[in-house]
Amino acid sequence: MTIWVDADACPQVIKEILFRAAERAQVMVTLVANQAMRTPNSRWVTSLQVSQGFDVADNEIVQRLSPGDLVVTQDIPLADEVLQKGADAINPRGERYTQANIKARLNMRDFMDTLRASGVQTGGPPPFSQADRKAFADQLDRWLAKRAKR
Repeated sequence: MTIWVDADACPQVIKEILFRAAERAQVMVTLVANQAMRTPNSRWVTSLQVSQGFDVADNEIVQRLSPGDLVVTQDIPLADEVLQKGADAINPRGERYTQANIKARLNMRDFMDTLRASGVQTGGPPPFSQADRKAFADQLDRWLAKRAKR
């Protein structure tokens, strides 16, 4: 099984957590981005640079993933596609996307896009916090433990 990372917008602190987990659990972590990514010298960590363009990295992840893989992304439409292919998805703040919550997340995303398009200032997400980092690490540990049982 592989952990795929939608790496262009992934915080560096989350990448570091993933690099350590890759070594500890001996699981492949692949960063996918449209720019060169620096990775540690490890047989468990690779990067894949894709061409520039809308959703190019997302499409590459969807094409390459297998059921049971994990995708780390903030992109809700990508998370939906990942779930449809039988893989798991979490965001860098530790939220796990599921069949039970993905449609509501998509609807909220579309609603916020509509508000922004009409000129309403919606602000952005709160700053990334230590609690977000811990929530991500905990969610990753749960996924790795589930994987180890298989």
